[in-house]
Amino acid sequence: MDDMQQKARLSELRQKIDELSYQYYTLDKPTLTDYEYDMMYRELETIEKAHPEWITADSPTQRVGSKISGGFEKYTHDRPMLSLGDVFNDGELREFDTRVRSDLGGEHLEYVVELKIDGLAVNLIYEKGIFVRGVTRGDGAVGEDITNNVRTIRTIPLRIPSASPHIEIRGEVYMPVASFEALNAQRRDDEVEPFANPRNAAAGSLRQLDPHITAQRKLAFFAYALGGNAGIDIASQEELLSDLKAFHFQVNQEYRKFTDIEAVIAFIHTWDDKRDSLPYATDGMVIKVNSFAQQAQLGNTVKIPRWAIAYKFPPEQAKTKVLGISVSLGRTGVLTPAADLQPVHLAGTTVKRATLHNEDYIKEKDIRIGDTVIIQKAGEIIPEVVRAVAAERDGSEREFIMPAVCPSCGGPVVRKEGEAATRCINPACPAVIGEKIAHFVSRDAMNIDGLGDAIVQQLLAHGLIHDVADIYGLTKDDLINLEGFGEKSADNLLKAIEASKSVGLARVLFALGIRFVGAKAGRVLAESFGSIEAVQRASVEDMTAIDDIGPRIADSIASYIADEKNRILVEKLAGYGVVMTAEKRQLLNTTFDGEIVVLTGKLTLMTRKEAQQAVEDRGGKCTAAVTKKTTLVVAGADPGSKYDKAVKLGTHIITEEEFNDWLHRE
Repeated sequence: MDDMQQKARLSELRQKIDELSYQYYTLDKPTLTDYEYDMMYRELETIEKAHPEWITADSPTQRVGSKISGGFEKYTHDRPMLSLGDVFNDGELREFDTRVRSDLGGEHLEYVVELKIDGLAVNLIYEKGIFVRGVTRGDGAVGEDITNNVRTIRTIPLRIPSASPHIEIRGEVYMPVASFEALNAQRRDDEVEPFANPRNAAAGSLRQLDPHITAQRKLAFFAYALGGNAGIDIASQEELLSDLKAFHFQVNQEYRKFTDIEAVIAFIHTWDDKRDSLPYATDGMVIKVNSFAQQAQLGNTVKIPRWAIAYKFPPEQAKTKVLGISVSLGRTGVLTPAADLQPVHLAGTTVKRATLHNEDYIKEKDIRIGDTVIIQKAGEIIPEVVRAVAAERDGSEREFIMPAVCPSCGGPVVRKEGEAATRCINPACPAVIGEKIAHFVSRDAMNIDGLGDAIVQQLLAHGLIHDVADIYGLTKDDLINLEGFGEKSADNLLKAIEASKSVGLARVLFALGIRFVGAKAGRVLAESFGSIEAVQRASVEDMTAIDDIGPRIADSIASYIADEKNRILVEKLAGYGVVMTAEKRQLLNTTFDGEIVVLTGKLTLMTRKEAQQAVEDRGGKCTAAVTKKTTLVVAGADPGSKYDKAVKLGTHIITEEEFNDWLHRE
């Protein structure tokens, strides 16, 4: 490649990496795997190293990170949160070791090797042992203040045994594999795009404006580093990890200390097979010089420390055959294609099936029935087809065509303009009914224990139920004649069905399977309207006037209500005695009517939660950040940056004592 071609490639790489960085860091929606991104970044570095005169200030290699999302207050770190340099093989790791030993002039050297957790780096700030702030890494110099969301993570102590006036504890917020799988299952039920991997799920959860949503995601935290601090005397990484455990932080126990790089390499390769069995995602190992004095001696470049390196695991891939492409139906009639694969062992499990998402995905990747394909697990979790191996085609491969009729009922399917989904529009489709019933009886909906998929299919096959309301018309005689049922099991199921009648309006709204209406939206609607009749009477404008109910949800509810079949179903449920009312939220008074309130600083007369409840009980709304829409700031002791921003914006500020007076106004 001559200079002109290299310069053109340089420009192309910079543009691609800038776009990928935006998708990854700002949108949390990466379009390439980490490994593919790393290889592209490495190619750019190689070209710039060969031609340093071509390096410009706006090159991706000259930045620590990318842009950060809006919506949260910005916070400048005491010490930059630097990225790590990467190596991808044993030889590159040996080169790192040679450089470190040379720079230290032959001093005795120890390495601490830790698993690289695939999550989101966070900086926790404690003052005199009390947690006061949580901040994302952001671009390395400035992060986002996500304190309210960090507080919901139970593995993060709110108080530590330290008298230091200021100490920053750094680590990784991550989503355990079990939590990730449960969350994606729920998102599929809600017809929301599932997260690609636990890292994206953790990042998306930390950036929720509602801390209640973050709390439901069951995030966790591993501590592993120290930021700015005062009065802390720690000599090494090993000592720090020990102290962090003493502070009651969760510290990953898989770290080891070595004096020889070959022992480090041997330890890394012990994880080649067993890393897939971990309850959290990891994408490599981090090798750090143990001594803090030696770390200081080695120093940092503009973007990375010279005393640490990340050894990145390549994604495990496998080659297999697409034996067929089958289509399944969801509860809203969406047809989802999946590749039926020749079984292959991958990342600790035998993979027989991989989702293909939709018709456009298959066409974009040109995946054909009979193709040899490369598969891997997205984020080490979900099997995905990376690409077809076109060179191995022999002419027998067949292009996939989305069925023109429903594979279950034979009815027509449609694909609306602007949508990727193809849907069966037959409301009586057995597959759709089965999925709707499975959703209706699920734990977060009507919670009918004992009514699993196999029993639902039996009931449908015997013509005992045709919709969700028919569940409440089942008798003991109906059940006792089914395979697997006895007197006791029939009685237990009927008791569970009866108990579900009183779960309340919020769960009923979720259970009905109205598109875009998840558990939270069901709860908000129930508290706002109080009865199913009031919801049915409400206009789109009435619904969108409620916080957390946007036009998409409101339009979907209006469309559901307008369908006569759905109104009949609701009446049928009511006829069986299903309770479809809720205690409508009653305001104590309207003292804070129309006020958008931010609470900041330490409150002494009540807890933060009590203060928020008091505002909402009087018609106001509490938000986490001060913006131009904020009408009132309640400032307790040591209010911090929110107070400063309120002053800058000219927002009305009152003390906690004045706030207490407001609460007792008539």
